[in-house]
Amino acid sequence: MRIVLVGPPGAGKGTQAAYLARNLEIPHISTGDLFRANISQGTPLGVQAKSYMDAGNLVPDEVTIGMAEDRLEQADAAGGFLLDGFPRNLKQAEALDAYLKGKGITLDAVLDLEVPEDEVVKRIAGRRICRKNSAHVFHAEYSKPKTEGVCDVCGGELYQRDDDHEDTVRKRLEVYHSETEPIIDYYKEQELVVTIPALGKVEEVTRRAMSALGRGE
Repeated sequence: MRIVLVGPPGAGKGTQAAYLARNLEIPHISTGDLFRANISQGTPLGVQAKSYMDAGNLVPDEVTIGMAEDRLEQADAAGGFLLDGFPRNLKQAEALDAYLKGKGITLDAVLDLEVPEDEVVKRIAGRRICRKNSAHVFHAEYSKPKTEGVCDVCGGELYQRDDDHEDTVRKRLEVYHSETEPIIDYYKEQELVVTIPALGKVEEVTRRAMSALGRGE
């Protein structure tokens, strides 16, 4: 299957993408991984991306599109893929369509993870990260540490990232609404969008998505 996963920040895209890709036996291709791989390998696109990032500028769509197309050329993506974080805007969506058309293939579905905005803010603003190990993540409401401000795993200090403050989260949502949300209407015109309520346990959301794809139990 060839799938695009969309949804606001805090919708759980990364978590769901990993589960779905494993269940569907297709590669999970995320924008973050594309950037890290190209930059660490020193590819021409990675060098370009790093120069923009080092200067504090946004990476142009052309560079991101190039990275995505290069990744889709790899053998493991021949039988399907799950795109997470790409396309991020209409220009990228149109470029993806043109690329796939050139290959004689199409998307099977665009999964739209739907979460109320207040819940998004609550999810992100409540996150607390361990300073010693950023993989240790807690939540002020949903996953409290035994001792406030202290990581249960290693005893490190828990803190709130600058990106996770409520005002910053709301600005990120504004960007999502203005730049990414329009691609949902774009794909609705192609009758590809499947809306998945993303509230509830991770496993429940995965089951809803698999069922919507016709791969339920």
